[in-house]
Amino acid sequence: MNLLSLQDWINLLLLSFQSLQEGLLQGLALLGWTHNSHGQPAWPFAYRLSGEVMLIDRNVARQLLTALGLSLAAVLTLVLAICWRRARWLMLLMTVVLAGFTSWPDRQLLLSPAAPTSFHVSPTGFSAAAIVQGQQLYQQRCASCHAIDGKGDTPLGLSLPVAPPNLASGLLWRRADGELFWHIAAGLRDRRGMATMPGFARQLSDGEIWALIDFMKANAAGTSIRTIGTWDQPVALPALTADCGTPQARASAPVRGQRLRVILASAQQARNFPLEDPRLHSIILAPGEIALPPAQAGRPSIDCLSHSAAAWQALSIITGIASEQLAGTQLLTDRDGWLRARKLADPGTSGDNGWSASDIVCRAPSDAVAANTPAGLDGLIAQIDAEPVRFVKGGFVHGSQ
Repeated sequence: MNLLSLQDWINLLLLSFQSLQEGLLQGLALLGWTHNSHGQPAWPFAYRLSGEVMLIDRNVARQLLTALGLSLAAVLTLVLAICWRRARWLMLLMTVVLAGFTSWPDRQLLLSPAAPTSFHVSPTGFSAAAIVQGQQLYQQRCASCHAIDGKGDTPLGLSLPVAPPNLASGLLWRRADGELFWHIAAGLRDRRGMATMPGFARQLSDGEIWALIDFMKANAAGTSIRTIGTWDQPVALPALTADCGTPQARASAPVRGQRLRVILASAQQARNFPLEDPRLHSIILAPGEIALPPAQAGRPSIDCLSHSAAAWQALSIITGIASEQLAGTQLLTDRDGWLRARKLADPGTSGDNGWSASDIVCRAPSDAVAANTPAGLDGLIAQIDAEPVRFVKGGFVHGSQ
């Protein structure tokens, strides 16, 4: 029997924080006790619960877990005192003792300043079209300060009193999407009230701001993989559609509950497509018109095809590979839609050949490829399944620890 680790408990707390606050917000909205902001219910409080400090200082997490455990025990002994007459005074004494030993962390460690949009979510989700739109907006509005790669080391950015944050770091994953939206719309100020970043609410629509956020996430992923060879934070496959079999049949990717292989191909590679694999749901993505190889008796063939130029460009951004060099690359997602592995173009291999556990580019930072991992696609899939992504906004956990 596997016991939950401290990190598992931290993730449960973060999920609880998020669920409780989202439930409270929806309840307030149903009662009409909060107004709308940018089309969604506004968080009416100046602060929100936050577990970010627990990720830095495990002692805070231990103190909070201990306090919750003692508080639960105190409530149980109080209930026993009410229901059990013979031991009432003993139970009441235990309740007092438990309450007296309960030490809660400083509330400043568990609270963060909130914005009206703190719990807003993108109405369109993480999509290829939004990423490409966001790229254009970023180049127009943001790149002069934040740099093309998001690192903020431009002459203009470095000349400012407060240097721009590094958008290629884990910043975007630690911040709630709704708060990123608020910062872009309303701008930022320092402790003295001086503007450190202008707001763009008048220049950009809500949809454009959400597209900017999608692009910044994709761009951070691409910068990470170019710099260190992996995605240091999890990134999902952006939404795209593909024709499957007949004009009436369409598949939407990512396909939840299935592993997905995306084959990025050019017309010249049409005759070298790998065969369909029963372990995977495969989609060929091509920027132009291509002809699928003819079906062969007794051999499975891939029949899902996408011609989305936006998806091609979005995956170029995410993978850190120039658009003109992307053909031949293959990507794998896990069953939850997270991009996990990338196989670069190699004319000498196709299909199952050439895959190895070293192609995993989204893994726990401390994980290394196990020496006894089976070779090929079997070993890669086994390792991905053994190291699931457990992602909580602001509390990233990746792996089976």
